[in-house]
Amino acid sequence: MAVPTDVVLVQAAVPSQVVADMMCSGVWLAGFPCLAGAQLHPVWSGTSQMLYLSIALPEPRPVNRANLAELESAFQRNFPSASGVRTSRLSRMFDILGASSGELPAFHYVVETDPETGWAEEIARWYDNEHMPGLAAVPGCVRASRYLNHDHGPLSYACYDLVTQETLGCDAWLAVRNTDWSSQMRPHFTNTRRTMFSLAGRLLDLRQPSK
Repeated sequence: MAVPTDVVLVQAAVPSQVVADMMCSGVWLAGFPCLAGAQLHPVWSGTSQMLYLSIALPEPRPVNRANLAELESAFQRNFPSASGVRTSRLSRMFDILGASSGELPAFHYVVETDPETGWAEEIARWYDNEHMPGLAAVPGCVRASRYLNHDHGPLSYACYDLVTQETLGCDAWLAVRNTDWSSQMRPHFTNTRRTMFSLAGRLLDLRQPSK
């Protein structure tokens, strides 16, 4: 069944030596009309050796599971050193520019979680009315967005573009994380993954020879 999709997310374990070359090539997407006009936003974690490639569509489009299977196969053919390749359809639920929207982000922080049964609506209200607007208002946050992952999950996919990693631990950020409402919601997160990624500009540095 096709799902209205804002972003197709490709996740894969990728060694560092091929990350920069991978992000510079979108030729392998040419055979996918449903992705025409899309923008590629690759991020990579040196800690987990994981690549998250967001394929952002210019407008919501129907994408089906067959499209995803073909995309996974094309990715694996073009980047054979990648492992654990999987693709998911994401629908945008919330998006806001941050206090530092005029600056270029260098890091991308992702929080993935499955709400405990019966808590999805309340967690969504908390995210959209308090948590994400509050974090977006912290200096150093360029953008805050939240998606639903229709495929591999976890269901909730919240992400933040940051100028520096230090934004994550600053007093203003921690104050937003430690509200009463936050304390009520966080125990109802399950299967939670929190990952700090480097954005494209940082990945390009991998192509430079060591001195």
